[in-house]
Amino acid sequence: MYYDYHIHTGFSSDGRMELRQACAAAIAKDVVEIAVTDHLDIDYPDSSIEFDLDYTLYSDAIDRARESFGNKISIIKGIEIGVQPHVIKECVDYLEDKDFQFIIASVHAVKKMDLHNGEFCANRTKKETYFEYLQEVYRCVDGFSRFNVLGHIDLIRRYGDYRDRSLRYPDYSDILDEIFRLLISTGRGLEINTSGFRYNLSSTMPDFDLIKRYRELGGEILTIGSDAHTPSQVAERFPQALDIARSAGFRYISRFSDGNPEFVKI
Repeated sequence: MYYDYHIHTGFSSDGRMELRQACAAAIAKDVVEIAVTDHLDIDYPDSSIEFDLDYTLYSDAIDRARESFGNKISIIKGIEIGVQPHVIKECVDYLEDKDFQFIIASVHAVKKMDLHNGEFCANRTKKETYFEYLQEVYRCVDGFSRFNVLGHIDLIRRYGDYRDRSLRYPDYSDILDEIFRLLISTGRGLEINTSGFRYNLSSTMPDFDLIKRYRELGGEILTIGSDAHTPSQVAERFPQALDIARSAGFRYISRFSDGNPEFVKI
């Protein structure tokens, strides 16, 4: 039985499946619960892409899917919020009157520069790029508290034209430990994102060493998400992700229904 806690549908501008397709794919892969986490990125640097989320239409679609699929699968209403320091108040305001059951916070832009188009990575060494990115992650985690888990903490690995895209713990240990300790002390968690394999990173995001360090520091809240945008990507590489979690010292993963973690034995 699997819990896929990072799924995108047509409500995300980069989604390539409808919710019913995601549910059908999940059921076929022995997934008992999915968290639909479509995008909200306020003031996204690339104006050609709009990561807005119509909460009313989104909620209605989830309600219809719950009716259609009944007890075949549990559907959690979640969101992935792209956080930037200058829009934290707007993110908080957006969430104020909404009943999301699960919230991922992710950093998709740094200093108002897009990661996806390579703008942020240009004219920087790998060390400079990765360190500045992690500093921005820390600022966002420190300034924005309305989330449950931090998404793909090493997302920066997907971008930048570097021969070696690995983000090794010893190279960034101080800032990584600061992020992990802040998450742990405030009751928030980390995500294992399996899309790293899809993007030829040869590992989950983050990799084993970072997950192990998070656990060593006392981390307990851990979700696993495919970051699926198509049906074939749902629950992708989940057996491997669970093995990584176990090897890192985790005996449970987390699920959410009312904003609080419940622990599921693995």
